[in-house]
Parts: sequence; C-alpha cells; structure tokens
Amino acid sequence: MDMYLPALPAVTESLRSPAATVQLTLTACLAGMALGQLVVGPMSDRFGRRGPLLLGMVVYVVATAICAFAPSAELLVAFRLLQGLAGAAGIVIARAVVRDLYDGVEMARFFSTLMLISGVAPVVAPVIGGQVLRLTDWRGIFAVLTVVGVLLTLVVWKWLHETLPPGRRHEGGVGEALRTMRGLLADRVFTGYLLAGGLAFAALFAYIAASPFVIQEIFGASPQTFSLLFGINSIGLIAVGQINGKLLVGRVSMDKVLAVGLVLIALASLALLLMTTGVFGEAGLVPVAAGLFVLMSSMGLALPNTNTQALMRTPHAAGSASRCSARRRS
Repeated sequence: MDMYLPALPAVTESLRSPAATVQLTLTACLAGMALGQLVVGPMSDRFGRRGPLLLGMVVYVVATAICAFAPSAELLVAFRLLQGLAGAAGIVIARAVVRDLYDGVEMARFFSTLMLISGVAPVVAPVIGGQVLRLTDWRGIFAVLTVVGVLLTLVVWKWLHETLPPGRRHEGGVGEALRTMRGLLADRVFTGYLLAGGLAFAALFAYIAASPFVIQEIFGASPQTFSLLFGINSIGLIAVGQINGKLLVGRVSMDKVLAVGLVLIALASLALLLMTTGVFGEAGLVPVAAGLFVLMSSMGLALPNTNTQALMRTPHAAGSASRCSARRRS
C-alpha cells in the first residue's frame, strides 16, 4: 500500500477516473483485510499458523499480479479487494505468532521490534515507488510488488516453523469461531483496547488515503517530494516505537504510555483540522507536514501497546484476538 501511494494521482489520470474512485482502491484493500481477518484468525487457531499464512501469501501474489493488468478503476478496486483478503493472513498471523512465542513485557518489546522491521517498509516503499514512476507507470509498481510477494512467500516457506502445537489448537467451525469472538468482545477491557487501537488506526488510514492528493495536488509537490515526507513521518513512527520498546516498557505503565500516545494523536488531528479550516490563516506545506509528523510519530506509542494489552488477555485465542486487534501494514 505504501509503495503505491505516490502513484494515486497517476492512476486517476491513466484510468480516467475521479480521485474518489481511485481512493476506493485503498478502501477496498482495507475492507478485504477486515473481512479476511474474520476467517484467517480462527483458521490459524484451528489449523496452525504456517499453512494459512502460506495460502494467503500465494493468493496475494496472484492478486497483485492481476492488479498490474487492471484495465479500469472498477476492476482495480475488485482486485485490490482480493489482495486485501489475502494480505489479512500476514497481518493476523504475524501477531498470533508473537503471542505464541512471547508474553508480558517480552511481548511488548517484540512488538516494538516488529514495528521497527515493518516500519522499514513505509520509509523505503514510497521512495521506491516514486523512483519506479521515473522508469515506468503505476503498473510497474504492482509488478515490483509481485516479485516482493514471491520472495516473502519463499522466506515463509523456508524459515517460518509452526508455532502453535496441535495440543493448543481449537477444533470447530464457524460457530465456534463466532462464539470465541463474542467472548472476546464481551471482555470490556479487551474491547476498550480494541476501540482505542482501531480509532488510532482510523486516523492513520485517513492520512494514508488523503495525503497523496493533498500534498501533490493541493500543495503542488512531486511524487518524489511526497515519498520523502512520507518516509520522514515513518521514521518518526519507528523512532518513537523503539523508544517505547527499549526505554519505556518495563519502566512505565503501558496504559500511561498508551494514554500519552492517544492524547498526542488527538492534539495533532485537532491542529490539522484547524489548519485546513483556515483558523490559522492559509496553512503552508511546512506546518501541515509538522502536524502529520506528530500524528504519525504518536502511533509508535499507541499501536504496540494496544496490541500487547489486548493480546495479553487472550492467550487461549491469539489468532482470533489478533484478528480483532490487527493493524495496517502492508
């Protein structure tokens, strides 16, 4: 998703579709991830982590390759939906594997490390996407993503061993899965962490979906400038996530750190709202970029701690819980 962002205005022009329709390619991918999690999480609790993840990766590769040949915006939306359905396997099962292997403070620290590793993608991907656009069009980006998907599938097949032994798996079908999810949502504390993380992610996704058009079309920046700003914001997220994992976890209550992160997200969102409504006059790119930097960096305090606190309450159903609390990483 991040590598594709600098190309959104180009897709609008190439497929002769309005910006709102092209933005649906992002929404469809996210909707696919949400629907896919309803199935993949319980599947991984029943059949183990490795098999469902490999299946999801293979479907992801096929869907991404098809996206490169989409002749219209409507078909691109449909193929992106399939891509999101398959990509849900990586989002859910990665966190479930962490829950299988770690607990408590160790799990919180590993989530911060996981954010560092996955955070490299938002830094590098838009820059690569901007450079790919110098050599080819937006379809070339999906070709590159197809190759990346193939490599990741090979990595999973060769190095990821099964982390959920048969004795800890849950037998049963859709009915048991729905009962498990109902039990998770009946836990008010778990649901509170779920809502906090979900609303924080909503702010993050609003930034992801709108910023290519705002920065490139309203402020007149190039795809390369947009990718640079996006990368700087992602570095802020990674740096704060590492401060959370290396310095704060084990020394400061995770709930207190989470509260600080949510307050900063709210303040940054309010500042951006006031700037866009003209309260401070005509805002330039620099103050808007500063507000976005604070917004993104604060995610490094909020997202790892909501994941950890929610999953710590659900060791018996890590796949389903990860499905409920999963975040965007593409």
